[in-house]
Amino acid sequence: MTTLEIPRLERAPKAARTFKVHSPIDGGAFAEAPDCGAEDARNAADRAASAFESWKRTTAYERAAILKRWHALMIQNEPEMIRLMAMEMGKPVTEGLGELKYAESFVEWYAEEAKRIYGDTIPSQFAHKRIMVARQPTGVVYAITPWNFPYAVVTRKIAPALAAGCTVILKPAEQTPLSALYLGSLWEEAGGPAGTLQVLTALDPVPVSSILLNDPRVRVLSFTGSTAVGMTLYERCAKTMKRLALELGGHAPFLIFADADLDAAVREVIACKFRNAGQTCVCTNRIYVEEKIAENFTDRLARAVAALRVGDPLDPATQIGPLVNAQGLEKVERHIRDARNKGARIVTGGASPRGLYFEPAVVTNVDSGMLLMQEETFGPVAPVLRFREESEAIRMANDTSYGLAAYLWTRDLGRAMRVAEALDYGIVGVNDGVPSTAQAPFGGRKFSGIGREGGRWGIEEYLDVKHISLALSS
Repeated sequence: MTTLEIPRLERAPKAARTFKVHSPIDGGAFAEAPDCGAEDARNAADRAASAFESWKRTTAYERAAILKRWHALMIQNEPEMIRLMAMEMGKPVTEGLGELKYAESFVEWYAEEAKRIYGDTIPSQFAHKRIMVARQPTGVVYAITPWNFPYAVVTRKIAPALAAGCTVILKPAEQTPLSALYLGSLWEEAGGPAGTLQVLTALDPVPVSSILLNDPRVRVLSFTGSTAVGMTLYERCAKTMKRLALELGGHAPFLIFADADLDAAVREVIACKFRNAGQTCVCTNRIYVEEKIAENFTDRLARAVAALRVGDPLDPATQIGPLVNAQGLEKVERHIRDARNKGARIVTGGASPRGLYFEPAVVTNVDSGMLLMQEETFGPVAPVLRFREESEAIRMANDTSYGLAAYLWTRDLGRAMRVAEALDYGIVGVNDGVPSTAQAPFGGRKFSGIGREGGRWGIEEYLDVKHISLALSS
């Protein structure tokens, strides 16, 4: 693969070393990124702490104006940003436009939300006292983001932090450093003051994270990634009493009831399961279908999945691109192999024709002892199981330590409300396989994390509540 030259990336922070960025399209190295280490992290913390002293004093309207310019620049540079994402992590360009629009929506939303950081007044029982509540920016934020949504997860975290008046140090995944650097360059071009947003790319995240997790000036950690890593970070942050927003693993169920519009249900399952080749924390990992329609639904789903086009993510006709790396492919193949060895039936797909590409699969005769049901596959594999009644479906859906997202399809309004309320998840899509939106809360329960991103809840993660009691002179 030829080297990719992007003028904006010349503004990236300088480091003593660089590392090569490889594309999952063909495995070739196509760019280099700064390989930051402990000293870079210390310097970034110093700059962020210094910048916070002035940034926190800017008005909401000043911050909003910069965010609006940032939003406009993202729209202006969409074609290059989408192509960059496809080359870094294999997301088809057509789908990439959808992600970029989603990413832009968070910047747009928080440009307005900056002006809605309201305080309160509380009646006092004393005539000479006035009680006020103010919300103020917390401080320096350390954000760690994954590779699967290299624009959207970044803006979902840092747009509210910047809007609140915090400064941000961003450590993107080593697979997708260029997308994050591009966003950082646009923030600078929009007028973002020096030190307010710094992007530290690194092949090994440990030295950078060790410095920033131990620094008491870093007041908030926002992390999206695996539950195992999230639990480790949770423990590490206790020593400096950081505030935490952790968006961790998922194991989403999708319940299809007998009254479903099957064509619509298949369409929503496809949108939910096979987005980003199944490499999303909110995509369904378990599909439960009421027994009386299970065969019909499975046949329709298999036909639709078999028609999905696997290929070069730079081709606008492609629907399923490559998996991000060899480790991701190996896990998907291991899950398929385990299921087959334990009696599952592969209805369609399930093979890797070349490189990191994997044919999207539908699997039946699945049971709870298979890896498909115990781990997040993070790939284009759709296991289909059966249930007999509503209570059984709810029990099966909730039988997991995760609680990020869940879905159901029914035309019965009463059932929709009963099941949505009974599902032990932070996000529930009713007849909707893609419910996430900038103005609504995003986050999970149980081992899927703590805190929320999106809407007014997202900006509250970066605000401290201060009680001011004012006694009047006699």
